[in-house]
Parts: sequence; C-alpha cells; structure tokens
Amino acid sequence: MSCFRLATATALPAGSGSRALRLLANRPHKELAFTRRQFAKAVEGGSGSRKTNGTFKLGLLGAVVGAATGSVYTFYTRWTDGNSHKEHEETKPARVDGLPSGVRITKRYVNPKDTSGLDIVLFQFQTCPFCCKVRAFLDYMGISYSVVEVDAVLRQDIRWSSVKKVPMVLIRQQDGRYVQMVDSSAIVSLIATYLQDKRTDIGELAQFYPHTSFFDDDGKKKLDILNKYFLMYRDHTPKGVTKEAEELDRKWRTWADNHLVHLISPNCYQTMGESLETFEWFSQAGEWDVYFPKWERDMMVYCGATAMWAIAKMLKRRHNLTDDVRSHMYDALDQWTAELKKRNTKFMGGKQPSLADLSVFGVLSSMEGCQTFKDSLQNTSIGKWFYDVKAIVEKNRGQLVRERVEGIKAVA
Repeated sequence: MSCFRLATATALPAGSGSRALRLLANRPHKELAFTRRQFAKAVEGGSGSRKTNGTFKLGLLGAVVGAATGSVYTFYTRWTDGNSHKEHEETKPARVDGLPSGVRITKRYVNPKDTSGLDIVLFQFQTCPFCCKVRAFLDYMGISYSVVEVDAVLRQDIRWSSVKKVPMVLIRQQDGRYVQMVDSSAIVSLIATYLQDKRTDIGELAQFYPHTSFFDDDGKKKLDILNKYFLMYRDHTPKGVTKEAEELDRKWRTWADNHLVHLISPNCYQTMGESLETFEWFSQAGEWDVYFPKWERDMMVYCGATAMWAIAKMLKRRHNLTDDVRSHMYDALDQWTAELKKRNTKFMGGKQPSLADLSVFGVLSSMEGCQTFKDSLQNTSIGKWFYDVKAIVEKNRGQLVRERVEGIKAVA
C-alpha cells in the first residue's frame, strides 16, 4: 500500500536531545575541559565582580525554580489525564463482524444501475447537515444504500457503537466484515477514492483515514481526521483531475464544514417559534410519525426544539455572530455565488457538480423546509444553483423503498 500518494505533516523527530548529548560527547577533550573551567569560574565568581556573580546565581536559581515548577505541572497534568501528553496518535477505523443485533433499517435507496459493488448502511438524522452531505454524494453517484434513522434523543440504534454521533456508515469489506466510518467529509473522500480505483478493498482504504490526536491553539487535545478532504490515489492522479481542481474542491469543502454549517443553527432556531417550526419540518421530512411511536416523535420535536433554541444562542456567541443572524447567512451564500460568477461556470466543478458543490448543497438542503431557506431564496441568488444541483441528484438517486426491517441482514 506504500504506493498511495498521501499528504503528510512532518514533526520534529523524537530523541533530538539525546543526539545533542552524543554530539557534545564527541567534542575534543581539550575543548570540553576549557568549557568546564569557564563554567566553574563563573559559578565561583573567580572571573567577575560580586555583582556579576550575584546576577548569575540569581539567574541560575530562577532556572532551577522554573524547571521544578514545570516538572510539577507536567506531572499533575499527566496524573489527571493519562493520555494528555500524547500527540499525533492514530486511531484506525473500527471493523465489526456483522451488523449489530437489533439494527433497524428504515429505508433503502436501490439503484439498478449501481456498479459500485458497495454494501453501505448509513446511520443518520434525516435533516442533519452532515448526513445530508453524505446522502447528496451517494445519490449523485447513483449508489444503493440502506438507512437507519436514529432517534435524535434516545439514539437507541447506535448504542452498540463507541462513537455516539452521526453520520456513521458501515461498509461491507471483501471478507464479509464491516468497516465503520464517521465524519461526513472522510466518508465522502473514502468512497470517492474507491470509485476511482476499485483494486483495493474498501476496508483497507479506510485505514488511510485515521483519527489523529493534536492540540489546538488553546492547548486542548482534539481528535480529527486530518486528511479527510484528500482522495487517496493509488499510482497517479486520474486523467482530467488537475491540481487546481483538487485545491479548489478542498477549499470549498472545508468552507462548508467550518463556516457555512455553523450558520444553520443560529438561524433556524433563533426564536422558540422558529425552532418548533423547524422541528415540525424535520419530523415531516424524516417521517418520524412512520418510524417512531407518537410519544417518541413528540419528545424528539418538543425536547429537540427547546434544546436547540438554547444551544443556538451559545453557538451565536461562539461564532461571533451579530443579532442579525440572517445577514451572515446571506453573506455566505453571496460569497459562494460570487465565486461561481467569477469562474463563469454552472457549478464549482464546471459542467457537473464537484464534491464541493455536493457538500454545500447537502448543508443547505438540511434547512430547505425552514424559514431561513425561504428568506435566503428571496434575498440571495442561491436558488438557481441549488435547484440545478438538486435536479441532478434526484435524477441519479436510486428508488426509495420505505420499510423498517428488524434483524441484522442489510440487503434482502
């Protein structure tokens, strides 16, 4: 697998201090002796005044105190968090022997023209922006897949997983086991990579998208899939794919995740009335009355609307948004359409949607039935591009089969 082209980040090699000591040990004996004599004179005050000697001792004392304080702090942080000092540790995607017992498939999209050979189970919330991104990609590519609609409050269908968030996919490997992938952008990149070259098993390709630990600017330890916007080509870049196109795709996919998506909640839940209206639309779009008991459906609507109304206020402060949250949404959409106009193309990918187009479309489709989206159509020029992408996605999508299948078998 070493032949894959992969973007990597470099770090200083471990043990650099030991090498410095070895280099010092290899110096000529006379030079070391001279150095020791000069250091001894400085400590004893033989080569300077009392004032210089006192200053040196004070500095030496400060260095010792500083080193001791740092050591105590390091020991304390390691004692309170045994793994806090570990950085750049990788956690590979998990594999499971089969679909977990009790997984309830709610619907399938079946495309008779699908030649991918993939068996995919998507765990989702119907109107989650990140889930919408994954569905937009799968639908556009004409891939068949099964859906497990997860209760947004109880999350019973993902209790088996150590990762308690969606979207999540299980994809069958050649050996019959399933590889578990999370993070919408990594899921899209993995499947897009596989579709470019099917010689490598999907489970093996998934290992190129590990979670890696790092520390952010505030010193907090984080986990992320650092190469999630990269496609892992085997021997060479596919014909017709340019470096400029790859960089453009990564730029706007990152923008969709790090900027556009953060405008959704503060807009769709800015008032309690709008929050409740949004969740009623979620219920309709996700067919909650079909897949969940009435008490569970009502709990999802009313508890979810109340929680998101409160969370939206915190998110507005976190992302430094003004009270006029609509203006931030309009500015973002104008930024996207201005780039399309500048490039003079129908889509960011040219004549056909790219991964960037599908990412932005997926995020926006998550609020299509909300007042925020209706206002955006009236106050920006996003509508034509959005519905052009939607038409292609729906044309390529497989036939929807609504069902709730009990058991562990993914495909009938």
